[in-house]
Amino acid sequence: MSKRDDLIAKYADDLKNKCGVKADMDLLTKVTIGCGPSIYNRDASTVSGSDPKECATVKNNFLIKKLGLADSASLDDAIQSVLNTYGKSNPSKYRAVVYYMLTKHFKKESVYS
Repeated sequence: MSKRDDLIAKYADDLKNKCGVKADMDLLTKVTIGCGPSIYNRDASTVSGSDPKECATVKNNFLIKKLGLADSASLDDAIQSVLNTYGKSNPSKYRAVVYYMLTKHFKKESVYS
């Protein structure tokens, strides 16, 4: 298995065990590929839910630019909802997992088809 395949397996495990979500492996793979090389960087591969700047980055770079959503308070609410589902006590929230759950939340799977 490649390093990316190992990471995708780790993300699927997080979705199952930390979020209670059965992963759509095809979508998870596409979201992971969409994250680009950031998945291999220890700092860039995770999202710090307690950092307002990080949440703004997720909102602007992913929800607005990638998924094409309009800026609104519902985007912030969705980010917080996903982070809460992942678990506040869990310090390592993988970016690909957060992006996957946000894609599912907004039913924007078509962006990756």
